[in-house]
Amino acid sequence: MLSGFKEFILRGNVISMAIGLAVGAAFTAVVTGFSNAFVVPLIGVATQGTGDYSKAVYTVQGVKFPYGLFVSAAIAFLITAAVLYFFVVLPMTKMQNRFTKEEPVSIKAAVRDCPRCYTEIPAIASRCAHCTSEVEPVREALEKAGLLPVQR
Repeated sequence: MLSGFKEFILRGNVISMAIGLAVGAAFTAVVTGFSNAFVVPLIGVATQGTGDYSKAVYTVQGVKFPYGLFVSAAIAFLITAAVLYFFVVLPMTKMQNRFTKEEPVSIKAAVRDCPRCYTEIPAIASRCAHCTSEVEPVREALEKAGLLPVQR
């Protein structure tokens, strides 16, 4: 878990992160303004309220709880998160996947122990390189290597 965080910190540089933070703050202000100007009043109209849902309060024993502010902030957050995900994260992920090359599967990647001398040998081997005894290759390794047809 921490290795992923370490990779994230070391991958970018501080200037890019600062610019992204500034643009993100400006974008959040725009989304908050849109939410307060259009979405919150529509919620107020739909709920037969005053029309400005962000000023809605709930009073308990003389103490006011401005739950409308929370609803307004939650709506702005959801809009911001959705826009960032669909217009930044998804396209970047698709672009990264397009340009990254798939690593070929190594035939020698799967290993097992020789039943005679207990040294590590490839799973597709039919003879141990150390003691030269004949061994039966692992069927799944042969299928994965493309040396046998896959049976279903």
